[in-house]
Amino acid sequence: MLVRDIMSSPAVSIGPDVTLEGAFRILCDEGIRHLPVVEEGRLVGVVSDRDLRLATSVLALSQLPPTSPVSKVMSRLPMTADVCDPIEDVAFRMRERKIGCLPVMDEGQLIGIVTGLDLLDALLRMTGVDKPSGRLEVRLPDHPGELSRLTAFLSHRDLNVHSILTYPEGGDSTRAVLRIGSIEIRALAHDLRNDDFEVLWPPAKPCPR
Repeated sequence: MLVRDIMSSPAVSIGPDVTLEGAFRILCDEGIRHLPVVEEGRLVGVVSDRDLRLATSVLALSQLPPTSPVSKVMSRLPMTADVCDPIEDVAFRMRERKIGCLPVMDEGQLIGIVTGLDLLDALLRMTGVDKPSGRLEVRLPDHPGELSRLTAFLSHRDLNVHSILTYPEGGDSTRAVLRIGSIEIRALAHDLRNDDFEVLWPPAKPCPR
């Protein structure tokens, strides 16, 4: 999945001379939290609802009047995303920089914006949790062919796999989290355990309340 698949486009943007009050009103009217700032067709900054609140708070070290331009509080030279960037790369950059959005550029032009909420929506789509399904989590030895053995087990039972996510645990094991097109997950987990798979979810016994 790429940025172009999840971004909001076109992005709502403002000029650097828009007042803090005006920018906040646009955020409220549009139901958004970030505004790219564009001057003469160039992206020059990004301003967020947090920037506006902090700048006008009575607790601010240098409180600004609501009529001040956003150029006084915007983040300059913001990090951007390309329309063809993989979303996992974008998520990593946003987490590393602790930022809530990235303007999306294509050939130097602002064409959209991707936010943390967009990434959460993408995660839901990629995991298949938005479809009727059951969750299965299995610890596999970190050896070639183990994931194939698991999917073959499911295929022989004519079960559709909506999604598979894997990640290394460290050491010699890998976790596989799957969404299966079945609600009979406990019976499936029982059969997997009988075939020497280490099933982590669902547990062999119901979780205590």
